[in-house]
Amino acid sequence: MVRAPGSQDGFGRFAGRMASFLGSRWGFACAGTAIVVWAASGPFLHFSVLWQLVVNTGTDIVTFLMVFLIQNTQNRDARAINLKLDELIRAMDSARNHMINIERLSDTELDVLEDQFVRLKQKHQRDHEGRGFADPEDAHPDYERSGIAAD
Repeated sequence: MVRAPGSQDGFGRFAGRMASFLGSRWGFACAGTAIVVWAASGPFLHFSVLWQLVVNTGTDIVTFLMVFLIQNTQNRDARAINLKLDELIRAMDSARNHMINIERLSDTELDVLEDQFVRLKQKHQRDHEGRGFADPEDAHPDYERSGIAAD
């Protein structure tokens, strides 16, 4: 694994630990316990406005903060997956190397690429109509003849 010592920022470490804990059964148990304690305190506090305000404010704050934790985790996961896919593309002789880092393309460029793949799929389906599931080896020559430039 390529990793510089201390390369992850403090927020990244915190977000990773919190996401791991909050996504576990212990995180769920803590949240459930907090709700049970809050509900059980209702009769003692006469179900007052303050009693309701405590849970409403608490859940709003937790929800607001969780958005950032979840987004950080999703960003890190997406980046790791993209890097793994980039490595697979790079390692395969028949793959088009310009597909590496396509997540950085504009939406317009991604739309053009998607249209190319839709046309490629339609062509492949026309060429293999009535054969059922085509042999994956049959797809490679079509891929090269599709008009989509290969590296």
